[in-house]
Amino acid sequence: MKAVFIDKDGTLVHALPADAAPGRLALCRGAAPALRLLARLDYRLFVVADEPDVAFGRCDAGTLDAAGRHLRALLAREQLELAGVYWCPHHPEGTVAPWAADCHCRKPLPGLLLTAAHEHGIDLRASWMVGDVLHDVEAGNRAGCRTILIDNGNEGEWRLGPRRVPTRMAPDLYTAAVLIASHGDAP
Repeated sequence: MKAVFIDKDGTLVHALPADAAPGRLALCRGAAPALRLLARLDYRLFVVADEPDVAFGRCDAGTLDAAGRHLRALLAREQLELAGVYWCPHHPEGTVAPWAADCHCRKPLPGLLLTAAHEHGIDLRASWMVGDVLHDVEAGNRAGCRTILIDNGNEGEWRLGPRRVPTRMAPDLYTAAVLIASHGDAP
């Protein structure tokens, strides 16, 4: 099985402040057609997102569950289904135990992708990671995926390195889906 792992804020949905109600989540322009294209190509779709606001006490795990339910409902209205939603609520500088910790799932580490792949039988070499910052790219590369950086202005550091070079770049998720479709299944 192959998958596309998608970052949430700034890639799939518009970024919102931590105190925003989960019901305010809205898909980025072109996101639904992008996911439909990927689903037609037999990619399983996963959201993998860092959510450090939990570690800082700006929201709780229940808020993440509500956001996941709302995201699934948004996509269901588009006749789309996620194979999974994986959150990292940790941050090493957080203030709320047990989330104030180093972990293996916070991007740029590949833990979220590796967990999803293990739980769902995903071939990472046949899969893609799509995100709007180089931490997303590095996580995907570390996991063994091909990667696409959505160059929409959200990457602020541009700290480059060998694991932070994307396979491709795109201005939005729809263009990323077209690039994935044109790339075929060859790693």
